[in-house]
Amino acid sequence: MRQLLRTTDPTSIAFAQALLQGEGIDCFEMDVNMSVLEGSIGIFPRRLMVREADFARAARALRDNGIDVDD
Repeated sequence: MRQLLRTTDPTSIAFAQALLQGEGIDCFEMDVNMSVLEGSIGIFPRRLMVREADFARAARALRDNGIDVDD
C-alpha cells in the first residue's frame, strides 16, 4: 500500500474516495478512529492508501480534479 493523500479535511478524503471508486480503484482510509482520541477536532490527519500498482492512475485521477497528491 502507498499513501496517496494525507489531510485533516474529511470532505477531501470523501471526494477522493468517490473519484477513485468511479475509476474502479480500491482505496483504504487509515487513522479514521483517531477522531475518537482527539475529540473530533480534526488535528490528526487521515491517510488514503492505494495499492502500489494503482498509485499512478489514482494520482492522475485526483490531480485532474484539483486534489494535491503526496508523492
